[in-house]
Amino acid sequence: MEATGSYHIPVLMYLKERGIFVSVVNPLVMSKYANQSIRKGKTDKLDSIKIANYGLNHWFHLIDYNPSTTIYEGLKVLNKQYLSYLSMRVHAKQTLTNILDRTMPGIKTQLMNRSDFPDRDKLCDFVKEYWYFDNVSCMTESQFIISYNNWAKTNGYRSSVEKAKIIYTIAQDSITTLPCSNSLTKLLVQEAVHVLHMIDTTLTLLLSQMRTLAKSLKEYKIVMAMPGVGEILGPRIIAEIGDVRRFHSASALVAYAGLDAPPFQSGNFMAGKRSISKRGSSTLRKTGYEIMMYLKIAKPSQDNAVYLYMLKKESEGKPLRVAKIAAKFLHIYYARVKEIYN
Repeated sequence: MEATGSYHIPVLMYLKERGIFVSVVNPLVMSKYANQSIRKGKTDKLDSIKIANYGLNHWFHLIDYNPSTTIYEGLKVLNKQYLSYLSMRVHAKQTLTNILDRTMPGIKTQLMNRSDFPDRDKLCDFVKEYWYFDNVSCMTESQFIISYNNWAKTNGYRSSVEKAKIIYTIAQDSITTLPCSNSLTKLLVQEAVHVLHMIDTTLTLLLSQMRTLAKSLKEYKIVMAMPGVGEILGPRIIAEIGDVRRFHSASALVAYAGLDAPPFQSGNFMAGKRSISKRGSSTLRKTGYEIMMYLKIAKPSQDNAVYLYMLKKESEGKPLRVAKIAAKFLHIYYARVKEIYN
């Protein structure tokens, strides 16, 4: 059976419930096999014959599909939805930014969100309260300072007289391009904030469910104790890797992420500089890279193997992006988690 996103799963589950041997083949592998024919054609009948021939030719190398446990499967589904809503959040934030450039230009640079929690957005909370610079400039400076500090205290942010003065000055000097008197302007701003708030609420809910599921796994405490892994990335990395026992070695996990560099040799030639294959889970690679970025920012103790490896590669002249590839992290992850189950 060729893996086809989620479409093959009902048939797969039906067959496995009845104890039938099923091997799920990577679509790229099947495509390479099918393209060996000189005469190309694609119909459901031809595809069925090609898949059947693949099964006959590789029968002794096929591996019976082993369904993931309910917890790992649930984590993976939740993480997929989390990333989908995260992409929607980027577009929603861009929509809000475009509107604010016409109603409150310059406000975004003053109220950047630095919270680790998706449902906390200082910019959105501020815009929801004031929504247009005329609502700021119509006050005196002292009145706005009081209003700003009261708003900050109510919403759980740190009050600041200096920040209030800067915002007031920007409001006085700004040039807006949408009329404040038009009710449509207020509607556009508030709806953009409302959409972003709904997405943030959904992200928080999904992340909470992921944490609840991940905490029931043996490896949760071990993974969370690893430098660079936090409350958000911890459940996500567990969701993407799944049950580590399905990999026969750490190298297999690295290959699954597409971080391996396959050898290239022909005759007397042996390639020295090789790029990663990228034939694997792009989501796992992205999550690993984010962990490396947080690790670099946190600067853990000098006995951390992953951090030292990263510094070593940077000192060798490796580009910063290349030096932060998470292959070393995945090796350590595999060893520590596998030890629990052994």
